Amino acid sequence: MELLNIKDLYAVAGEKEILKGLNLKINKGEVHVIMGPNGAGKSTLANIILNNPQYKITSGDIEFNGESIKKLKTDEIAKKGIFMSFQTPEEVPGISVTNFLKTAKTARENKPVKIFEFKRELEENMKKLNMNPSYSTRDLNVGFSGGEKKKNEILQMLTLNPKLAILDETDSGLDVDAIKTVSKGISMYKTKENAVLIITHGTKILQEIKVDFVHVLVDGKIIKTGDSSLANLIEKEGYAKFLA
Repeated sequence: MELLNIKDLYAVAGEKEILKGLNLKINKGEVHVIMGPNGAGKSTLANIILNNPQYKITSGDIEFNGESIKKLKTDEIAKKGIFMSFQTPEEVPGISVTNFLKTAKTARENKPVKIFEFKRELEENMKKLNMNPSYSTRDLNVGFSGGEKKKNEILQMLTLNPKLAILDETDSGLDVDAIKTVSKGISMYKTKENAVLIITHGTKILQEIKVDFVHVLVDGKIIKTGDSSLANLIEKEGYAKFLA
């Protein structure tokens, strides 16, 4: 069943056109990967789906569960069930990891969380992600290493359980062990009822995840789609053949 449908999308940042007729369909139960050279528009796409005000859609549409979301506010889109992990997670002093997740989950589900059930689930997920349980009481991302920040993003995804998770360069700057932990978290989240869109430069994060489609994004458009072997080809040969 179709979850996300991006139709002939054009978008700008200021005066610069970045997306130039991009099309993408994601069904429930699928894992999609977008790869491409720097400046191709990968992170822009993720931000535009969540309606980051720094970008503007000039034409085309984004449908989620059959409904156009391109004019909705970011928080409204999140409540519909779209989650995005950031390439560089923000530090938020004064708000603990637990309180942030509790507030976000309440807003997402539009009802108060059951405290004991929430804490038990949080503890279990942190254990599976090899996170020190003391991090739950620390200010959000403050003083966290790069790897712990990325694990915390995956913890948020598991806690909020969105319909679509967009992971923007989640593997950036991580060592091998941290990448394995993040991959494990994605596998824990994945079901037949949700979907994942991974934006990445490398293939290490894909090695332990079943990938359905790999898309090559160049100059604001998806120019080739294949299976996981396409990612391996890019890792081996680069993007030269796609830039000709």
